[in-house]
Amino acid sequence: MSEIERESMEYDVVIVGAGPAGLSAAIRLKQLDADLNVVVLEKGSEVGAHILSGAVLDPCGLDALIPDWKEKGAPLNVPVKDDNFYMLGEAGKIRVPNFPMPPLMNNHGNYIVSMGNVCRWMAEQAEALGVEIFPGMACSELVYGENGEVRGVVAGVFGLEPDGSIGENTEPGMELLGKYVFLGEGVRGSLSQEVIKTFDLAKDCEPQKYGLGMKEIWEIDPDKHREGSVTHTMGWPLGKNAGGGSFIYHLENNQVYVGFVVHLGYKNPHVFPYMEFQRFKHHPMVAELLKGGKRIAYGARAITEGGYQSLCKMVAPGVALLGCSVGMVNVPRIKGNHNAMLSGKAAAEAAYAAIGAGRASDELNDYEDEVRTGAIGKDLKKVRNVKPMWSKYGLGASLAFGGLDMWTNTLGFSLFGTMKHGKTDAAATEKATEHPKIDYPRPDGKLSFDRLTNVAFSFTNHEESQPSHLKLRDSTVPIAVNLPLYDEPAQRYCPAGVYEVVNEAGQDPRFVINFQNCVHCKTCDIKDPTQNINWTVPQGGDGPNYPNM
Repeated sequence: MSEIERESMEYDVVIVGAGPAGLSAAIRLKQLDADLNVVVLEKGSEVGAHILSGAVLDPCGLDALIPDWKEKGAPLNVPVKDDNFYMLGEAGKIRVPNFPMPPLMNNHGNYIVSMGNVCRWMAEQAEALGVEIFPGMACSELVYGENGEVRGVVAGVFGLEPDGSIGENTEPGMELLGKYVFLGEGVRGSLSQEVIKTFDLAKDCEPQKYGLGMKEIWEIDPDKHREGSVTHTMGWPLGKNAGGGSFIYHLENNQVYVGFVVHLGYKNPHVFPYMEFQRFKHHPMVAELLKGGKRIAYGARAITEGGYQSLCKMVAPGVALLGCSVGMVNVPRIKGNHNAMLSGKAAAEAAYAAIGAGRASDELNDYEDEVRTGAIGKDLKKVRNVKPMWSKYGLGASLAFGGLDMWTNTLGFSLFGTMKHGKTDAAATEKATEHPKIDYPRPDGKLSFDRLTNVAFSFTNHEESQPSHLKLRDSTVPIAVNLPLYDEPAQRYCPAGVYEVVNEAGQDPRFVINFQNCVHCKTCDIKDPTQNINWTVPQGGDGPNYPNM
């Protein structure tokens, strides 16, 4: 569609994504210079609609950005009161004591929050400073300048025909151009992936690694509710099938966040992450907590887990990648929002200095230097070996040696150097014949639910006449390759039931994409073993509408 003539608007900085990274950048830019023209484009129907996170928030990023956030009413209302770690067996549990854990694992001073609501509040702060924020504006293309630099984005394309062509009701969108473009799209953003590929930004780093995080909000019996309580578990039901674990966070109003993370580097293509989550809720400890309660929301999204050694180059001419577009999650702490905020702040300061010096559309190397040598780099470097240890040696070894490595890194050295991740998560998938099938119990409709029922609680909606935003590079691969070799794992790794293999009497199997169900988690783009699925943005405003995730 790049040959279409569009209207354009010029800004100093164009920011894609109204998450914690993008909003932090916008706020900091206007703090530094109220006259800068800053725009934030958000594909969700409103700010926060596509934000899903655990979340226990380390407020250090907010402290650095808006020191008086308490006085300004930031929705950090539930301080963490107690930390619990359990190793689960099928019917029992073992408490892992807190005292051997390194200080960085302590949640004292952190808050249980809805990051969607935190972002809604941050958007109010940004708008009060004069930032323009446009929700419902999906950014579908990059705009390049004469010398190959990133000059802006195309946003607001609506009404394409189902085959992707221009129709009489098509709105072609606008070009929003800036001296610098910030991509804060979150995990595996489509424009960020294009930038990484176009400028070969990942050539000197380890492959990025990912997890799939699924989350439900429950209203529970007030007698069982313990506001401020944080629980993490490992072990059952995953066992040796996959790495991962759970979180249970008690927030206000007798509500509990119940979440489950499955590392996507698993080998057995029969693993069904969503059903592992549903099975987890039948553990006696969890079932007793949820008994008599009701699930009121569901969602899922991928998590960047590669950490320090998977940080690709973050800048190219005219563009900078923020937060999870690069991958700044501290895996053992299960926290990345603080680093996303700090990255947005650092990018803003680099752009402010560059624009003040009369520069534009070059590389903001000061931003990259700050990320790697400042608070973010130090945070990630201390824990850099936990994920590769877990992947290579299993849960027990990662607890022992990973804990030791975090302790020694706290003292300034490591016995293990910097370990490598090796394969991508897609390449880690092995043939179906090499692994046993897994028999998952049927959901009971009380504690556990089928995918389509749960997707209704993500309040997902896509205009059905638009082209599918889930693109197959080769339409024959799912049935000709993935089905015989891997039992087509898209049927299982998708937490929203988007992909089906339909078998009808007397006909060959068909691969069906129910894109209307998509909750924008990006797992298909990550885990497909042949890398045949390309996740792109649907038209603006479509997708999940998360209330308090």
